[in-house]
Amino acid sequence: MVEERKKSGAVIAKIRQVLEENSDSQTKAIGQTFFKEKVNSYGVKTAIVTKTAKACFREIRGIGKAGIFELCEQLWQSGYMEESFVACNWSYSIRDDYEPDDFLVFERWANKYVSNWAACDTLCNHTIAAFVERYPEYVGELKRWSKSQNRWVRRASAVTLIIPARHGRFLRDIFEIADNLLLDSDDLVQKGYGWMLKAASEAHQREVFEYVMKNKARMPRTALRYAIEKMGKDRKAKAMAR
Repeated sequence: MVEERKKSGAVIAKIRQVLEENSDSQTKAIGQTFFKEKVNSYGVKTAIVTKTAKACFREIRGIGKAGIFELCEQLWQSGYMEESFVACNWSYSIRDDYEPDDFLVFERWANKYVSNWAACDTLCNHTIAAFVERYPEYVGELKRWSKSQNRWVRRASAVTLIIPARHGRFLRDIFEIADNLLLDSDDLVQKGYGWMLKAASEAHQREVFEYVMKNKARMPRTALRYAIEKMGKDRKAKAMAR
């Protein structure tokens, strides 16, 4: 156990060393332009972060799910965006080992550590989406998230279903979450549920179009534009008409 902890600590130190060695002020400055809020970043290109995450995962995969989650927690605690990306990569890499109680871990990360749209979407599109596809009964928890006081948790309730939506899943639940978020004043939440509807339209365009038409008088234009992005010109024109 002591040796495993030493090894785990060494891997975290290695990751941070690689990130520091590959930090670039221009990359950091450009990255900040995509966010309204201040983000903590090393300024490392995503390809390098991903490569580092995968290489280091091979060194720690034998410590088991609990050990990996503990390391992910340390990475999230740093507050650095690149370290959160590594944590998301690792937690998704063990998706075949997910158990129902793991939802509490993911919920804590979303509530406690997520502080920008990139961290939100990376965690939700992969780790939490894979969990919900494995345990679909937990989609009800996403409906609860859609009423959270935390803007990132509300966004998470929608963006978690992006990939399942593309596969045609959870349509009724998607509409319920969209209902809960319909009048949300936060533009990043609006973009999140609009994106969810757009993804659902790939498999259920008629149903999503009908939903948009029913709600377009109240739906913020930001969400509406996202929702109809993949539709044909005629449907777009009807949806956008005042």
